[in-house]
Order: sequence, then C-alpha cells, then structure tokens
Amino acid sequence: MKLLRIGSNGNEKPAALDKNGKIRDISSILSDLEPRTLNFKNISRLQETILSDLPQISPNERIGSCVANPGKFIAIGLNYSDHAAETGAEPPTEPIVFMKATSCISGPNDNIELVSGSKKLDWEVELGIVIGKEAKHIKENQSQDYILGYCLVNDLSEREWQIEKMGQWVKGKSHDTYGPIGPYLVTKDEISDVNNLNMSLDLNGIRMQTGNTNTMIFNVDKIVSYVSKFMSLQPGDIITTGTPPGVGMGMKPQQFLKDGDLLKLNIDNLGEQNSKVIQI
Repeated sequence: MKLLRIGSNGNEKPAALDKNGKIRDISSILSDLEPRTLNFKNISRLQETILSDLPQISPNERIGSCVANPGKFIAIGLNYSDHAAETGAEPPTEPIVFMKATSCISGPNDNIELVSGSKKLDWEVELGIVIGKEAKHIKENQSQDYILGYCLVNDLSEREWQIEKMGQWVKGKSHDTYGPIGPYLVTKDEISDVNNLNMSLDLNGIRMQTGNTNTMIFNVDKIVSYVSKFMSLQPGDIITTGTPPGVGMGMKPQQFLKDGDLLKLNIDNLGEQNSKVIQI
C-alpha cells in the first residue's frame, strides 16, 4: 500500500492510494499514521479494505509527512563508498549512526528554509526505513519482520554547522524543514527488491545525484539489526540510510543551496519530492 497524510500543516488526515491512484480518506479506520497506529495488524486491516468505497480526497491538497510524530529519526552516514570518497572520508567499517531532530520533519513538497547565517546548505536523496514493531537486539536475518515499509527522504545538511562547528553532526541535520519525508509510506510488500532501487536528485532541472541502493555499504537488514543493538526501535521510527554521490560539498568548486532553488527527488516506487528553497 501507498499511505500518505493530506491537509494543512498540523491538520493532516491519513489516506491511501487506491488501485486507480486516487487518494482515499482512511481516517475512519486509522486516526493517523503515527507510532500508535503503524503496526502490521492495522496494515492488514487496510489491505482488506475496499479503498474505492472510502471518500476521495482532492489530489490538489497539500501532502504532509508520511509519518506523524515518530519517536526517533535516525540516520546512517557515509553509507555509499563513492559518496564517502567525494567527501574525503574513508568508507566506514560499520554503520555511522547519528540523529536528526524529529522537529525537522516536513512534507515532501514543503518549502526548505534557508536561514540567516546559513552558508552551506546541502542536499541528500535517501531511502528511509519505517519500523513496524519494537526491535531490540535482533539478528540481521530477522530485520524484515520489523520493517513496515519505506519512504523517500531528503537528508538536508548545513555543512558548516555539521562539520566546522564543535560537537556532533546533529546540529547540521536538524533545523526545521531539514527532513522532508514522503510523499508515501510504501509497505514493503510493494517493493520487490529494496536493494535495487534507482534514486536521483535534480537541482534546478540539472541532475546532481544518480544512484542505486545496490551500492549501499550496509543494506537495510544490516542497518536495522545494527541499530537495534544500541537502542530499541519502536513503531513509526524512521531510519534514513545514506546518500549516493553528487552532493554539493563534494563538488569542485563546492555548490550549496540558495534562495529560489528547486529540488526534485525520486526513488523507484517511492514517489517524488518537489521543494523550493526560501530565504527566511
């Protein structure tokens, strides 16, 4: 299923695409797409529902983040060896784990804020994992039992704040609007091979990133198992899994986002994001 949330910021309602691609209101079945409702039992209920019998929602309404209020927004760094190379880093021998503040999450087509004092705002197209039940100290071959689905993520990063300021990466990863997710939470049954998904990012109509999840150093099963060794994972938690090469920091000369820039992101079967950078 392709699940999404429709409506103005803070007033979204849960929805799903029917077999004809029409958006259907599922709020009579689930109150929202959030930690209390994102579980395998509820997905089974939805899959047994005749979506065409539910109210239709206009496709012109705003799309919100595909998950509301996740407990954790976890990220994996330098998970593509060619991206590590372009940043001057050695490929990691185990997953690099950091956090993004959940307050950075926004809708897939919402404006991206370029704040006063920000000099090096960068883009990163990524595959996101959405957890469906509590995972703690699980084995790699058990990971699929805990993964509910996947989504498209833009792991926006202010590189000066991330790298040149003291402390951890979280500072450069967590400003409001630095975590667009969606448009859809796609249940894993609709993804034939999550380790072979094409991904791309265009800036002002020019291709910047082209990649495939088959070049990840650590695949999704390894990532979920690994993270579960250090913290329990709960339903609705999001893990974003790293980006292929083509980020602004890796260019010569470096290139960063500016007011008015337009971003278009795509991953096979997970939909598309279209956002604009706005100086505030």
